[in-house]
Amino acid sequence: MSDPSAALVERARAHLAASAAPLSPHAVAEALRGAGPVGHDTVLAVHARLVRDVDGAGPLQALLALPGVTDVLVNGASGVFLDRGHGLEPADVHLPDEESVRRLAQRLASLGGRRLDDASPCVDLRLPDGTRLHAVLAPVARPGTTISLRLPPRRPFTLPDLLAAGHAPPQVGRLLEALVASRAAFLVTGGTGTGKTTVLATLLGLVPTTERIVIVEDAAELAPAHPHVVSLEARPANLEGSGALPLHTLVRQALRMRPDRIVVGEVRIPAGVSRAPDRKLALPR
Repeated sequence: MSDPSAALVERARAHLAASAAPLSPHAVAEALRGAGPVGHDTVLAVHARLVRDVDGAGPLQALLALPGVTDVLVNGASGVFLDRGHGLEPADVHLPDEESVRRLAQRLASLGGRRLDDASPCVDLRLPDGTRLHAVLAPVARPGTTISLRLPPRRPFTLPDLLAAGHAPPQVGRLLEALVASRAAFLVTGGTGTGKTTVLATLLGLVPTTERIVIVEDAAELAPAHPHVVSLEARPANLEGSGALPLHTLVRQALRMRPDRIVVGEVRIPAGVSRAPDRKLALPR
C-alpha cells in the first residue's frame, strides 16, 4: 500500500477534526469526497496514516519497528538518525519543518501524560509501550526541537547471551554470578548507551526466585527476567509545583515493602556537583 499524499492526509485530518467523527475508513472516505477519484486502497492508506499519527510515533513509527533498532533521534527538521546497535546512521525519513517536529514531540509527550510547551520545554518519560521519550523544544534546543526515543529490549538478556556476544570473558561471567549469589551491594556505572540497564537487568535475572526485588527509577526501564519484581517510578511536580515523588521518597517506600533486594536505577549526579557518569545501584536487604 503506497503512502498517501500529504494533501489527502491533511484534507481528511481537517474534516475529521471539524466534524468530530470517529476515525474509521468510512469517515475517511466521506472526508475525501470531492477530492477527485479516490480508490479503496487510497482510503485505507489515508486511514492507516492517520491512525499511525494519532496512536504511534507518526513518521518515526516505521523506524521503531525495524529489527535491531535501539534508538531513534530527531535533530529538528535537519535530520533523523537511528541506532541498530552499531552506531548512528541517517534514516530515510524526513520531517518537513520545525512545526511538524514540535507537534510530534508534544503529541508523544501527551501520550505519556505530560505537558510540553514553552513554559515546560523539556520532558523525559516512558510511553505506554515502554519506549523512553526525551524531548526538548526550540529555542532551548538548536537548530530545532529534538526528540530522542529509546526502545525497551525486545526480550530480556541472559548472562550466557552477554558472554556469547563477547561482552565479557567466561571468568568475568563466573565472577558476576558469585557477586549476585553473595547478596553484596554493587554499582553499575558507565556513560550513556554503554549498556548499564542491560547488564543490571541481566544480573537481576540471576537472583533466586524466592527473593523479592523492588526497583526504584526516575523512568522505568529495568525489566529483569524474574517472577517477583515491583517497580516504583518517580514523578515530577505538576505545574503548580506539587505532587512530586522523588527517588529518595520512593526508596523509603521500598524499605517498607519487604524487599530482599532494592535497586535504584540511573542515579543522576548534578553537573555542578560531579562529572561522574550515571549510576545504577543494587542493594540487598
